[in-house]
Amino acid sequence: MKINRYFVVPAIVVAAQFSFANAQEKLDPMVQNFVNEVNTNSQLENMAYELLDGIGPRLVGTPEMLAANEWTANKLRSWDIEANLQQFGTWKGWQRGITHVDMVYPRVKTLTATQLAWSPATKKAIEAEVIILPKVSSKAEFDQWLPSVKGKIVLIAQYQKIGRSDEQIKEFATPELYEKLKAEKAKTTKDFADYVKSIGYDNNTLPEALEKAGAAGISISNWTGIMGANRIFGAKTTKIPMIDIDVEDYGMLYRMAENGQKPRIKLEAQSKVLPEAKTFNTIGMIKGKEKPNEYIILSAHLDSWDGAQGATDNGTGVLTMLETVRVLKKYYPNNKRTIVVGLWGSEEQGLNGSRGFVADNPEIIKGVQAVFNQDNGTGRVVNISGQGFVNAYDYIGKWLNAVPKNIKDQIKTDFPGMPGGGGSDHASFVAAGVPSFGLGSLNWGYFGYTWHTTKDTYDKIIFDEVKSNVILTATLAYMASEDPEFTNREKRTMPLDDKGNVTKWPQVQKARRDSKDYK
Repeated sequence: MKINRYFVVPAIVVAAQFSFANAQEKLDPMVQNFVNEVNTNSQLENMAYELLDGIGPRLVGTPEMLAANEWTANKLRSWDIEANLQQFGTWKGWQRGITHVDMVYPRVKTLTATQLAWSPATKKAIEAEVIILPKVSSKAEFDQWLPSVKGKIVLIAQYQKIGRSDEQIKEFATPELYEKLKAEKAKTTKDFADYVKSIGYDNNTLPEALEKAGAAGISISNWTGIMGANRIFGAKTTKIPMIDIDVEDYGMLYRMAENGQKPRIKLEAQSKVLPEAKTFNTIGMIKGKEKPNEYIILSAHLDSWDGAQGATDNGTGVLTMLETVRVLKKYYPNNKRTIVVGLWGSEEQGLNGSRGFVADNPEIIKGVQAVFNQDNGTGRVVNISGQGFVNAYDYIGKWLNAVPKNIKDQIKTDFPGMPGGGGSDHASFVAAGVPSFGLGSLNWGYFGYTWHTTKDTYDKIIFDEVKSNVILTATLAYMASEDPEFTNREKRTMPLDDKGNVTKWPQVQKARRDSKDYK
């Protein structure tokens, strides 16, 4: 039937095709070039392979971070774009080795575990009993217990009775059971927080106390609430290894220890403490042909945590900005304003790279037309805020009008919006009074599943969504460069907070130029 219908009325088919062709959106020829290039000659997957599979995670202070700086600079140079590494400080040098953890008693099982960033190594594999925190209610009782940790590996994270996501429980439980389990989880979370407070320690001081008391190692399980995904941050110890064990294996060890079975694990955590490492931003630049002292900055942070590959935080942002500047270089040779790509280091420790850039480059900051920053996963951009600049609508709205309709229609805007306070690198520029805009992506499970977790890997990238973001960013950069007017920096009148006080515009913060004050 389908074949007969198409052959009986061929004129209808042709007419439909002609109508569709006429309905095609007429874009600025430059923007059409961007669309064609991204859709037919994308370099995104090749670059993702080189950066994420080849180099891997990019923890500040590691050789991999320096390799990523050098790789991005060389990639820019391969497109005939001026590029250099701009140092903003130093950080403690460290390199991850293998983590291998086995339960050896009461039975044998290889455990899923990762040493935390900057964890001290085991000089050789250690075997020790696993214990849990005591059931005490005061610091005095806890301190009396402390000597018993000597030579043992201590579990210090909250025990999770149920290792299923809230979404799955909600899907399958009866409403009554769901509410019961939700209330139980809230209570156990509060009880654990109250317990830690009662013993007089916190996340920093508890590991330090256990280490001082002679513990052989410390384990946490920083579970996200989604099955299989744990967050990996930094170790709080200086001499003994600190590891994260997946929720399933952690729970098993916890139950065994609680029931007096005295489980034992064999732990090998290899890593190297290296000399103090220089920290860099990768800066690429295409000089403007008419207004070289005015700047468009394409912004993303290059560093990551290292529980996985740092794919969506922020490999996708880096790939977006690299592909954007490649496309601009190829199709927009007469850029009026200077186009800068800034790939920042040490964002994860407090926006240090971008804050350092703002402080170290006052002449550039004075001439910035706009900053476009992307840093929240693989999804298509769906939100742009005016970041508190009164006239942001006048120019952002105008630039967005040139964006292909299928991309633009996905985006909700908020003008004048509120200034970003520190969640990502655009905030470093906003604090300095520079129009800087976060390109907010659709979630795609970012905060629960990939943000800083063991699952932030190449396979979580949706390249069609990233392509959309490249087209958007290239169009915005092109329009911002062509705009005859320099962007207005007038700030909004700030609203009252919930206590009736006037909210303050974020203050410029100093970059941490080394690791000494970092916890």
